[in-house]
Amino acid sequence: MVRFEGEKDFSQPPAEIWTKLSNVRFLVQCIPDVESVTEVESDRARMVLRPGFSFVRGTLEATLRVVDTVAPETARFLITNKGIGSSADAEATIALVPQGAGTRVRWTAEVKALGGLLKMVPSGLIRGAAQKVVNDTWNAVEAKLNAPSANG
Repeated sequence: MVRFEGEKDFSQPPAEIWTKLSNVRFLVQCIPDVESVTEVESDRARMVLRPGFSFVRGTLEATLRVVDTVAPETARFLITNKGIGSSADAEATIALVPQGAGTRVRWTAEVKALGGLLKMVPSGLIRGAAQKVVNDTWNAVEAKLNAPSANG
């Protein structure tokens, strides 16, 4: 449906980046618009999101699952969202590549399915909203990795 891809460079080595990006507890801190986290396990988290988009009212119940991991190289994530009269399924993959002393993360994110009222939202709005979530998430990951407490 809607697909994004890109690369993000980090100064930390692949093992350190892998430890964070495959950790659901770390990731839920980086997802924008999280109102509360209702359950966290080693490979799965459930949360309530309150998106700031005009075409999504109220809250969404979201589940993030980490699947198909090959440490410290690749991981695949499944994200499901359900709200009143709407649903969305997305998938993301990452591949870590050493780059000097740091790491290049090659990523893809794809909205796989939209249900309910979200089916009627123009694809340009969905694309813009999804791109904003992806960008905000990567910015939060970078900020947390570079924070002094993340390295201690």
